[in-house]
Parts: sequence; C-alpha cells; structure tokens
Amino acid sequence: MQNDQTAKADSGKLKISLVPTQIIKDIAQVREYGNRKYKDPQNWKTVEVGRYVDALLRHTLEFVNDPNSKDSESGIEHYKHMACNMAFICEMMQNKMPMTYEEIINREG
Repeated sequence: MQNDQTAKADSGKLKISLVPTQIIKDIAQVREYGNRKYKDPQNWKTVEVGRYVDALLRHTLEFVNDPNSKDSESGIEHYKHMACNMAFICEMMQNKMPMTYEEIINREG
C-alpha cells in the first residue's frame, strides 16, 4: 500500500509531522508566560508586526552573544522567545495584519 490516494487524498498537502515538536512546546512556554503577564491570550494580535520584528532581533542578538542565555524578565531562554516572535510574525504576515501602529489606527477608523 504505497501512498494510495484513493483511501486518503493528501497528495500535495503539508506534512505537519515533519515539524519538530520541540518548537511547539517552546512557543507554548513563552505564550503561557505572556498570558500570565498580559491576562489576554489574544492581545498579541493588537501589536504591530514591526514590534515583534524588533523583539525577535533583540532576542537573536542575546542568543548570538550567549546561546544558553535567558531573558532577564521571564527566565525563559532567548531562543524560545525567538520562536514565539517568529510565530507571531508568520501568522500576522499570512493574515496581512498591520505592520505599524498607524496601520492599526487607520484600519479601525
């Protein structure tokens, strides 16, 4: 039974099982911290993409300086914050969310 498309037509679809599961756990750890801090699991959608880019770059620089370093506020490794920021950026770019604060204001008005 080699890739029989008559029983399950999944040819050309993403094979999500190829994604390493650790990144999902790492993002969840950062998200749980953020949910405790901000009290709203959806508030990340109200932040412009550019701020996540800045956060990604800040955490990347810290990671480059010391791959084992942790964020001083959360105590979570910088590479995990990098993954979470990149996840936000990917989601926002896919959904064509605003890049700047001005775009958010103009979209709502």
